[in-house]
Amino acid sequence: MNGTILELSDIHKHYTNGDATVRALDGVSLVIGRGEFVAIMGQSGSGKSTLMNIIGCLDRPTSGSYRVLGKEAAYLSADDLAALRRETFGFVFQRYNLLATATAGENVEIPSVYAGLPKQKRSQRASALLQRLGLGERIQHRPAELSGGQQQRVAIARALVNDPLVILADEPTGALDSRSGDEVLALLKQLHAEGRTIILITHEENVARHAGRIVRIQDGHIVEDSGPAAIGRPETDSDALRAGSNGVSFSASLQEALVAAWRSLRVNLFRTVLTLLGIIIGVAAVVAMLAVGEGSRQKVLDRITSFGTNLMVVRPGAAGIRAAGDIATLVPDDAIAIRGLPNVELALPERSSRMTVRHGNRDYQTSIQGTGQDFPRARDWPVADGQFFSAEDVRAYAPVVVLGRTVAKTIFPEGGSPVGKYVLLKNVPFLVIGVMTEKGASPMGGDQDDVIFVPINTGLVRLFGKKYLSSITVKVSDTADIEATQERIENLLRARHRTEDFSVRNMASFLQAAMETQDTFTLLLGTVAAISLLVGGIGVMNIMLVSVVERTREIGIRMATGARMRDILLQFNIEAAVVCAAGGLVGIAVGVAAGMVLRYSGMSVVFSVAPAVLAFACASATGLIFGYLPARKAARLDPVIALASE
Repeated sequence: MNGTILELSDIHKHYTNGDATVRALDGVSLVIGRGEFVAIMGQSGSGKSTLMNIIGCLDRPTSGSYRVLGKEAAYLSADDLAALRRETFGFVFQRYNLLATATAGENVEIPSVYAGLPKQKRSQRASALLQRLGLGERIQHRPAELSGGQQQRVAIARALVNDPLVILADEPTGALDSRSGDEVLALLKQLHAEGRTIILITHEENVARHAGRIVRIQDGHIVEDSGPAAIGRPETDSDALRAGSNGVSFSASLQEALVAAWRSLRVNLFRTVLTLLGIIIGVAAVVAMLAVGEGSRQKVLDRITSFGTNLMVVRPGAAGIRAAGDIATLVPDDAIAIRGLPNVELALPERSSRMTVRHGNRDYQTSIQGTGQDFPRARDWPVADGQFFSAEDVRAYAPVVVLGRTVAKTIFPEGGSPVGKYVLLKNVPFLVIGVMTEKGASPMGGDQDDVIFVPINTGLVRLFGKKYLSSITVKVSDTADIEATQERIENLLRARHRTEDFSVRNMASFLQAAMETQDTFTLLLGTVAAISLLVGGIGVMNIMLVSVVERTREIGIRMATGARMRDILLQFNIEAAVVCAAGGLVGIAVGVAAGMVLRYSGMSVVFSVAPAVLAFACASATGLIFGYLPARKAARLDPVIALASE
């Protein structure tokens, strides 16, 4: 390449401002050789900053050719330009462009992060450079704790950390006092003496005189060039390293994104808390509501299964037909016939009615249920005190009763066992021979313990006055064959009645219907909770968009130091994901706490791992999804515009 590093040929850069076209550069040609110290000088508006942006691969020309180390750069992609900036240029800006939330050492490390250097190596290199520039004691200080001259030396150290071929200094003394300015110029001359190519952008004559070559630009044209004075620089080990570099690894980029995310969240703590609040509420709602839904579902299912899933109920009247009053289609002989079918373990004839029971001077209206001696075994409902009536009691029409727990407490409030005492039903004395265990509420909310059991034959003759049944409860031996057993019962009754004046329903189908209802209820609760999570995600997107606007210059700095679009996209996506993941963890804790409070207040609440995992995964996914648009906006920013942002 004959020592040529940068070669611009007939470069034009035009901007459209309404109907007018501004020619910032108009046919600029310039060759800069290895090891030169070039000052590009011009007044404000002359085009020198535009020329610097194109030379530093921060901007593209409208037309013309620009070659860096023999490689055409004028029309490269954004990521290819980032690679050129990372490997070839080190930038020193007038306003330093340091990250306010990072320490001096962290600021110096930024370009080496995007160059893919391991953490230990880039820390050592940053420390060595700051030591060399007299800032060894200031490594952990942030920019606000440094003077202007110290900040500019940090910026120079950052420019040197990747050992670039070219140092681009844009008005490096413009914001410094004369003493600090002289120190910076002396440092640039020292770097030049070591063989580096220095390009200095300035409008001050006394600053330009430090360069070995002065290029004057005016109105977009080069009007004077004192001529090249290349001194050459042999290829170093770092050049060889740079030639083989593939840029930042994903792990290094992820690490930097996590560090930047934590730093940003820590600096804007109050805003972070408000952002987290939306996710916390959403996740907590998912965990708590699904736990409530599962608890309600389990409670209903427990009540249904307490009847026994191996039961069938035969009722009078065809399915779907309602009739006024009693339906006289089922008789005790039907129960006896059903009992003889295969897989039928029990068949209990039953009849019930509302009556008033009396003991002493206490009257109480309750449900009277006539049934068979096998009722406790069929319903898995044992006797707590005394005994249930026997088959002999049923055959002998015995006037005996077994009380439900609610009835026993109501008509015998003085306590003690009511067994052996008498109660009146329709003025007929009945001997109390037992009290059932407490059963609780039915699936429909009724009190199952508000009942008195009498032998079916006694009830039909002495109490009900009718010989037909309200239902027949059938218990099967094998639930796997319950559907076939139901079909056999239906065929038997059709043959006996010569019509279908009955309906048969097994508890399995009732259980399935209840489960479907509860699943719908749980889905409704989950949907409400998911909407809360969605609202939280929208809040995250809003905050991230604000963050992109606030940190536009930071994005420009990262791009100038070699960050690719992928790196910026990853950084802001990770920030959103970190916010949502943190909110997800806190939300799970809050949801569990809320569920525990509801449980202690008497509500049925059942926690499981799946809703918590689902909520956390959804929160993290929310961060990635809603963080993508702000991250994409950040990644597509123009480096020049981003750096100029206030």
